[in-house]
Amino acid sequence: METIRNPKSEIRKLVIYPVILAVPEDDQHLKARERVENLSLHARKALDISAEKSGVVVTSLLKDEHGAPLPFDGNYWSVTHKPAYVGGVIASKRIGIDIEKIRSCSQALFKKTASDSEWSLSNEDAFTLFFRYWTAKESVLKASSAGIRDLSKCRVAHIMDANHLLIDYQDKTWIIEHFFFNGHIASVVKYDVDVKWTLLSCPLTTPTICL
Repeated sequence: METIRNPKSEIRKLVIYPVILAVPEDDQHLKARERVENLSLHARKALDISAEKSGVVVTSLLKDEHGAPLPFDGNYWSVTHKPAYVGGVIASKRIGIDIEKIRSCSQALFKKTASDSEWSLSNEDAFTLFFRYWTAKESVLKASSAGIRDLSKCRVAHIMDANHLLIDYQDKTWIIEHFFFNGHIASVVKYDVDVKWTLLSCPLTTPTICL
């Protein structure tokens, strides 16, 4: 990660800091538009924490006409929000992060998400594997500024271990790292650098769990 040119920060530039922030219980039950706006604010908090850990000053957060995040000062960013958790990450390369709650889903969604050859790569719990694939592909699509329409073009090429896999997309192999927590999974584009996850409860004054 090359966001800081200060020699004293040489070690920190080799790390990506994805941050996951728990959504307060009261905020999880807001109505439609208010809930979305509130989740976006929480995701921005997560992004700000990631930026601080990365030594980056957030100057402006803009999106293109398709809603894809635009880089600022050579820094790329990505956010994700679900009812119970939001996430944010800053990096010097194109980045993507996604969170999902691990739950049951239909066979039709399995078929839409990956091919038979991809599913044959592992015999682990089907729903855990599904959300490993889903969040990994979503992370890559976010990093490449592509839409969900390209889901079938993202292909799981190799499962490295319980927390890492490889995605082939646009003639490039993307390394993905997973983080499991409280019945959820988060995935982030890893590249060839270290990833240090942070999980925060609300309010932000509570202790941080850094992994």
